[in-house]
Amino acid sequence: MVAGESQLVLLTGATGYVGGRLLTLLQQRGVPVRCLSRRPEALRGRVAATTDVVAGDVLDPASLAAALAGIDTAYYLVHSMGAERDFEEQDRIAAGNFAQAARAAGVRRIVYLGGLGDPGAALSKHLRSRQEVGEVLRKQHPQVIEFRASIVIGSGSLSYEMIRALVERLPVMICPRWVRVMAQPIAIEDLLAYLLETLDLPDGPSQIYEIGGPDQVSYGQIMHEYARQRGLQRWMIPVPLLTPYLSSLWLGLVTPLYARVGRKLVESLRNPTLVSNHLAAQTFHIRPRSVREALARALVNEDREFAETRWSDALSAAGSPRSWGGVRFGSRLVDSRTATVAAPPEYAFAPIRRIGGQTGWYYGDWLWSVRGFLDLLCGGVGVRRGRRDPDELQVGDALDFWRVELYEPSQRLRLYAEMRLPGRAWLEFEVTGDEHGSTVRQTAIFDPVGLLGLLYWYGIYPLHQFVFAGMLRNLVRAVHAPRP
Repeated sequence: MVAGESQLVLLTGATGYVGGRLLTLLQQRGVPVRCLSRRPEALRGRVAATTDVVAGDVLDPASLAAALAGIDTAYYLVHSMGAERDFEEQDRIAAGNFAQAARAAGVRRIVYLGGLGDPGAALSKHLRSRQEVGEVLRKQHPQVIEFRASIVIGSGSLSYEMIRALVERLPVMICPRWVRVMAQPIAIEDLLAYLLETLDLPDGPSQIYEIGGPDQVSYGQIMHEYARQRGLQRWMIPVPLLTPYLSSLWLGLVTPLYARVGRKLVESLRNPTLVSNHLAAQTFHIRPRSVREALARALVNEDREFAETRWSDALSAAGSPRSWGGVRFGSRLVDSRTATVAAPPEYAFAPIRRIGGQTGWYYGDWLWSVRGFLDLLCGGVGVRRGRRDPDELQVGDALDFWRVELYEPSQRLRLYAEMRLPGRAWLEFEVTGDEHGSTVRQTAIFDPVGLLGLLYWYGIYPLHQFVFAGMLRNLVRAVHAPRP
């Protein structure tokens, strides 16, 4: 048996970007996991049946004893960057509470993820706080494994989202001095591999491991490589005047960066974040990916159902809304809406199964025909292909100018657009419910390429509101309508 597999692990930050992905890997490995969450009800539906979720708050010492009872290794992956108050003081208090409670409970090891940066330099508040948390943990607990990382590249990571949004939206970028500051990025897969391998480390003293990929690059070089892989031509104009504070305001206008977190991140960009020792390479069996490989992996993962987790997940307490209108999730723009129907899922799904072809699109068929004609003029497939069968579908079927990408009878249909577009588009229908009634969700998804893709989406957005709202309304009506 591999060391650590039978020992109970506590995971904090399981709703965050790194913690959410680490949870999945721990469960796949068969490690018994207990998650600490301030809102356990929001997490219980997302974990395996074997994973325990307990209520607790690192700022409330009384809530930690029960959560840490019987724990062998505790992952400390929480921070207060999104806090409106003094996040540095909150992080110090939280780390002290956690370390003292872990020591009292007999926890063998704490694993912590911090940030790279020369401690002797004038670090930003964010980087200084990350390193102070590690110091607080080590003072209160006998074995703390601290990883210090630079930029994390992976679909959904904060740094990657910022880089991608800038490159996708701006053909010409005004680049302040921080764009030339050097960093040593690490792929999310490699970061997770380090966190997992700590379960197999022998007992010993506390240790700091600096981790990163083989490349030392600037943010500007990362943006150039992203543009190359996306087939985009981008021009960067260096300027010496834009301060990190002004940069954070500028980024808030042109990227989906969460305001408070984004400002703290950008203020950290003045500090080089490079690996200064190679202790990690001597201790662990991981050989990190290059920046080119990490970006390629992140782009591939965008083709999954968005990303497994996103940094913004940890910042939202709103739950799942009933509808979104043009909301950005990563690189993708989403128009999603729901309706209820007094029918079981198999009946609610029947009109969806028959969509397109002779049945039509339930609303604005003449607009769909115009779109198909324009597609033909541009060398696309148009709408003349119809569909193979008026009532049945299979994955791979052509459906007018769509292709069936996913089909789960009575549950889910996802269509991939084969029309000419400045990006990629999907149309998805999902039905959930029971014999008493169903909820139908209709979602249009667009992954724009460059500024032209964004202009296309927002240019036709009013038309989407007209067509997609009518389509869902008539789909629901068709559930009870007699068939001809």
